[in-house]
Amino acid sequence: MTPYTLEKRAARPRPPYLALLATWRGRIGLALVGLVAAAGLLAPLLTGHDPTAQSGQGLLGPGAPGHPLGTDELGRDLLSRLLYGIRTDLGLIGLAVPLGAVLGCLAALAAAAHPAADTVVQRVFDLVLAFPGLILALLVIAVAGPGWLPVVLVIALAEIPVFGRQLRAGILVQRGREYVTAARVGGTSRTRLLVRHILPNAAEPLIVQFAVSLTVAVFLEGAMSFLGVGVRPPEPTLGNVLAQAMPYLAQSPHVAAGPLVVITALVAGLSLLADALNREIRR
Repeated sequence: MTPYTLEKRAARPRPPYLALLATWRGRIGLALVGLVAAAGLLAPLLTGHDPTAQSGQGLLGPGAPGHPLGTDELGRDLLSRLLYGIRTDLGLIGLAVPLGAVLGCLAALAAAAHPAADTVVQRVFDLVLAFPGLILALLVIAVAGPGWLPVVLVIALAEIPVFGRQLRAGILVQRGREYVTAARVGGTSRTRLLVRHILPNAAEPLIVQFAVSLTVAVFLEGAMSFLGVGVRPPEPTLGNVLAQAMPYLAQSPHVAAGPLVVITALVAGLSLLADALNREIRR
């Protein structure tokens, strides 16, 4: 263990993820994200309706018999569509963001191995970042067609350069530290130096970036579904439930209220978690 690591642990004895419980931002963020996640995971227990089953009772208001949140224009139960939409969204972003993080970190490690590889990786990152998220989504959808897999690919592709550059910057900063110089002079191999000394310190900010990327992924998935290039109905997502509610917003605003509240709660919770983690890491 290096003196730099010991100094950091002495200055901050608790892991950042446990420190979330010690701040109001962390507690509120965990509560919001936990409630939304629990609602999605427990969807089969919280509603007995099939989210795709249609009936002749179109646009019933909240409090209708058997439909606490009412129904949409096709008579589908809004509560079940909302809960299963949360489940779909959590599954998509829970797969896409870790995939983008892993690929981005692998690219950063490849860049750290050799200057030529670094140049190639940085130019690839520049190419991906040159496309806004929705433009990148349209390109992927044009090739692969709509569905859940293209949504995962779009989110992962958008996050690869974010995580890659974050880790690369951390590695470059740690390489200039005195403990790295001391370990190198002491005969530590290049691979051991990177894996045992540099990476544990360089990767810490990725925890914050992960929370931020989850927030971005919620917006990106919602925008893709809202525009009709994401997961296609009748399978519910928060984005397409909201999109289908827009034509009836004036006469039945309750149809859009559910997904708007859930998206707001999820984004607010993730943002508070990211802020709490960032404050703890910088403490």
